Amino acid sequence: MAPTPLVRCASASDLDGVLALYRELRPHDPPLAPERARALWQEVAQDRHSRLVVAEVDDGRIGATCMLATVANLGSGGARIGVIEHVITAADCRRRGLARQVLAHALELAWTDGCCKVLLLSGAQREEAHRLYAAVGFRGDVERGFVAKPPAPSSLQS
Repeated sequence: MAPTPLVRCASASDLDGVLALYRELRPHDPPLAPERARALWQEVAQDRHSRLVVAEVDDGRIGATCMLATVANLGSGGARIGVIEHVITAADCRRRGLARQVLAHALELAWTDGCCKVLLLSGAQREEAHRLYAAVGFRGDVERGFVAKPPAPSSLQS
């Protein structure tokens, strides 16, 4: 049995490990230049309403991550709304409960921040991921999510 991972908010030394997970999740994304990656990392780190949660596995590398951002809200008595994105587990670290642990930690942070709810979007066909999300408290039958993405560059020129 593998040692218990350390689940925590990411620190500056975690940048390379987190970027490796993002490349695994989204291999077709254009690579970030190192200086751009460091600048974005600093932006997230300095924003008190954004947190990257990581699970550090036994060999010291980052085995899983997710990002929590909270948004100011005029409804719900002013309670913030949480958004979780980019739930990623390294392929060789799956089936160890790491995603469950980073999600549970992110939810704990959101509830501590007084969020009235936390949103998480997932690909419609990702049934296994949906079972995980349900197991940590997300419900797919409460509200419906919709996604808009920017138009393709060719349609912007028309």
